[in-house]
Parts: sequence; C-alpha cells; structure tokens
Amino acid sequence: MIPNLVSAELSDADQAEIMAAINTILEKLPFVVSLTTAERRAKAKMGDKTRAFVEKSMEFAIHHPDYLPRLFDLDEMRRDVELFATLYPVLMALVHLQELVQDTYTVVGQEAYAAARVVYKSAKANGQGAGLDAAIAEMGRRFAYKSGRLQSEAKV
Repeated sequence: MIPNLVSAELSDADQAEIMAAINTILEKLPFVVSLTTAERRAKAKMGDKTRAFVEKSMEFAIHHPDYLPRLFDLDEMRRDVELFATLYPVLMALVHLQELVQDTYTVVGQEAYAAARVVYKSAKANGQGAGLDAAIAEMGRRFAYKSGRLQSEAKV
C-alpha cells in the first residue's frame, strides 16, 4: 500500500482566504524590494556578528554624533536598524511557514505520483485490449525517452 502522510483538502474558499491574507501581508509591507540573484549575492549578509557590529555602531553614533561625517543621516540609520530588528521575527515566521508548505507540497506530490504509478502499472497489466490502449499510451508518455523508446518497467 502507498504510505499516506497527508490526507487533506484545501477548499477554493480557504485558498482564496489564504491568498487574501498574503495580499494583506504585502499591503502591510509596501516598502519590500525585489533583488536579482546577482544583487542578492553582492549584498552583505547580516549574521550574528554583523548584527552586533551594527548595533554597537548605532549606539556609538547616537552617543557621539560629533564623530560622524557632516552629511551622515543618523535618523535614516536608526530607521534601518529598527526596521531590520522588526522584520526579523516576521521573516522567521514566514520562512517557517514556507518550509512547512514546501514540505507538505513535496509529500503530497510524491503521494500523488506514487498513486499515479500504481494506476499506470495496473492499467498496463489489466487494460490492454479493453479499448484503453490510447489512454494507457498517453499515461506512458511520462516514461518515454526523447527518442520515443520506453524506459524499462523497473523504473515505473
């Protein structure tokens, strides 16, 4: 029997509500930006050490503004540091949610694929000559090489 880790349904209404909630999140974050892969790679990463450096630099700037360049915008730095700190728990919650949805999507896809393979194998074994050859051939295209030859049955 095919192992079944997930047995659920997502109604159209629930899917619409989820999509609306995602849109609400995007509306609450009108300042989000989109980076290209190259831009993402070029940006400094904010790990624990960098975060501590930023916080210490912010404290220094607040207490010793006379040591800053004349055109330095301390208020902008403060906004960036505060937004960074505020976004972190949001990011962690979204990453966790994304991982859960991705893992569930993967499991459900594997379960559906395993069931489809059982259907195909059974149809090939029991449906030949029953007027189902075209349907069986259509399902079998998933396993065809580019040259049109079918892969071995061991892979089905």
